[in-house]
Amino acid sequence: MSESEANVDWDAEARTFDEEADHGLRDPEIRRAWADRLRGWLPAGAADVLDLGCGTGTLSLLAAEQGHRVTGVDLSPAMVDLARAKLAGRDAAFLVGDAATPPVGEQRYDVVLVRHVLWTLPDPARVLRHWRGLLRPGGRLVLIEGRWGTVSPVGIPADRLAELLAPVAGHVRVERLSDDPLLWGKPVADERYAVVAME
Repeated sequence: MSESEANVDWDAEARTFDEEADHGLRDPEIRRAWADRLRGWLPAGAADVLDLGCGTGTLSLLAAEQGHRVTGVDLSPAMVDLARAKLAGRDAAFLVGDAATPPVGEQRYDVVLVRHVLWTLPDPARVLRHWRGLLRPGGRLVLIEGRWGTVSPVGIPADRLAELLAPVAGHVRVERLSDDPLLWGKPVADERYAVVAME
C-alpha cells in the first residue's frame, strides 16, 4: 500500500483488483484463512453486516457464505458492479456511496465491517462515532487496518486506533495479523491487525 493509494481511481482499478492475493482470495488456503478469521470476528448467528469500502465484495461473500445478510457500500460504481455479480443470488445488496457516511438511512446493523479504509479518511475519530451510530445495541465494529511500508509508512498503528475507539466502545480487542502469511499470500513485515470493538 502506498501513500497515493487513497487517491487511486478505483473504477480503473476494479478490473484487476482481485488479482492481489489478499484482495480476491482466489487461493483456497488464503480464502480459508480469511474465512476462519471472519468467523471469529462476526456473531455466531445470522447477523446484518454492513461492509464499508467493500470493493469487489470478497469479504462480503465470505460473510454471506457464513449465513449473514450483507449490505456493501463502495464509492466506486465499477467495484459495486463486480460485488453485485460476485454475490448474485445471495442475501446481499450493494450501494454506491461514501464509506464515511454510507447511504443507509435509518437502517442499523449488527456489524460494521471495514477493511483498509479508515486510514484514508481525514477525520477518523468523527467517522468512528458515525459508524458506531450505525450499530444496533450490542453490535460491533470490525476494523481491519495496518501501517504499511517501512521507509515512509502509511496507515494507523493499532494502539492509535484503540485510542480513537475508547470513547465509542466499552471493549476493544486487537488481533495481530502480520504473523500469518496465509492472509496476505506472503510473509509481511509491516503492522497489520484487526480490531473488534463492542459496547
